[in-house]
Amino acid sequence: MLIGDVARRSGVSARMLRHYESLGLVRPTGRSEAGYREYSSEDIRRIFHIESLRSLGLSLREIGRALEDPGFTPAELVEDLIRQTRERIARETELLTRLSRIGAAEPADWEGVLRVVALLQALGSESAGKRQRAALSSAAEVPVDALVEAALSETDPNVAGALRWALARSGDDALGLLAEGLGSPAAEVRERAVRSIAEIPDAAATALLRDALTSSDVVVRRCAALALGARGVADAVPALIDMIVEGANDTDAADALSALARDEAPADQIATGLADRLAHGAVGPSARLRLTQALADIPGPTTSRALAELSQDEDRAVALTATYILKLRDAR
Repeated sequence: MLIGDVARRSGVSARMLRHYESLGLVRPTGRSEAGYREYSSEDIRRIFHIESLRSLGLSLREIGRALEDPGFTPAELVEDLIRQTRERIARETELLTRLSRIGAAEPADWEGVLRVVALLQALGSESAGKRQRAALSSAAEVPVDALVEAALSETDPNVAGALRWALARSGDDALGLLAEGLGSPAAEVRERAVRSIAEIPDAAATALLRDALTSSDVVVRRCAALALGARGVADAVPALIDMIVEGANDTDAADALSALARDEAPADQIATGLADRLAHGAVGPSARLRLTQALADIPGPTTSRALAELSQDEDRAVALTATYILKLRDAR
């Protein structure tokens, strides 16, 4: 078969076939009487082998080695190709993400494009100072998904605070992405997500925090409870009481309960909840002492009765604390 016929049937140009010949990849078996190259069926099969290997990303040098070396084993080369392909996909994906974010920022001119690029690069900088400065200046210029991604991966507390500040000014746009973070398999990502949601002061964020009260992640539950307590949401009361019993951020939990107790209905719910935990007798002296201290700022007769019982507690520190709190209440 002449070179033109081979080119038509294989889809490989005559020029490329000559290039293969010059590299020694394919040598036509014979020549016609007129001196034209003639390819045998074995030559054509080799051409298809070359094209198949090219489709995998092998260089012509690697193809030559694969075809000529009888001891060649493809496993190592294939693994290397897999690694290279993954790296290329990662680079292309990163580029696509960057371009999408620049497009979402809707820069008015090339100066705006360059500024967005600079901010995105700063958010990914190894310098915590650069990341913090970028976060503090990027709330209105960098797409929300970039801010969320940075917030969910940030380990420096100062930078994390700046990113939460930026997200709080981005509105509801961030909440969907942060809600996905609450479902992350990584505990640290879930914690960063709930802390970021806690900084967004709107009804949609409050709804997410309510849902987070039922999370299987105790850190998420506690953070959501503290945030909801600060917002005056009584749904957080049971989780806040649990925190006091468990000694986890118990001072903050007690402060949140005190703030909630300024309204009469939550005050009665809080007093009843604290008294119930004491009545079960399943909590040790240190937990009873924390519950006693938490009762100090909760008004109402339920609290007074609980404190009167605690003033007779077998643990001296609990009894003295309850007695002191009762005297203060009587003085008022």
